[in-house]
Amino acid sequence: MATATNLAPAPSGAPAVTVILAPALLNLFPEAPRRVELNASTVDEMMDQLNERWPGMRDRLCDSRPSIRRHINVFVAGTRAKLDTALKPGSEVYVLTAVSGG
Repeated sequence: MATATNLAPAPSGAPAVTVILAPALLNLFPEAPRRVELNASTVDEMMDQLNERWPGMRDRLCDSRPSIRRHINVFVAGTRAKLDTALKPGSEVYVLTAVSGG
């Protein structure tokens, strides 16, 4: 079983990228590690890979348009990403939940 500090290995195929998941997602998907390595060429492919490993995760991150949900932020190389954003080998992708309050 992977822990929050383990890096889950990527399947073969597209370029390997490291995805860092928000703690709020780990509460919803406790079997998911904090960092996971995936093979994806775009953020959309990355979402599909996450959903294959943890069914239902894509629905939490994307809406039906399809687009990344308003309360979810995805950053690639420090820049906010969309589903069609390209991923390069070795990229780090941060999937963060919005924080609100008063």
